[in-house]
Amino acid sequence: MKEIKKGGAIADINITPLLDLAWVLLVIFILTTTAIVQGIDVKLPETADHKTEVPTQVVTISIDKSGQVFMNEEPLQTAEVEEKLKTYKLANPDLPVILRADQSLRYDAVVKVIDAIKRVPIENLALATQVQ
Repeated sequence: MKEIKKGGAIADINITPLLDLAWVLLVIFILTTTAIVQGIDVKLPETADHKTEVPTQVVTISIDKSGQVFMNEEPLQTAEVEEKLKTYKLANPDLPVILRADQSLRYDAVVKVIDAIKRVPIENLALATQVQ
């Protein structure tokens, strides 16, 4: 048995504060990346309270009030949506897509994007709305 002398140095390292710091940094990272994904300024239409879990690997297509289409923050033309989605679908056949469109848009602007999504074809499409 090892005898500890009085006044000697203790060679233990307490890693509990380091683990606490790591968890805090992880939470901050998760919150900021979630905010980045929803960075396009879109005023969503309102609906009744309906909560659904969103998968972690998802493609978000946003259409702002001027009609500009974005896929995961990248600006695109409506004609390019189908091509980009096909490349994403090759990597993930069950690719979930969320469509976020400004409520002031003309109906045909949204329908053109939905038609492009259907031509891929994407079976897992969600329309984002804002809870009242």
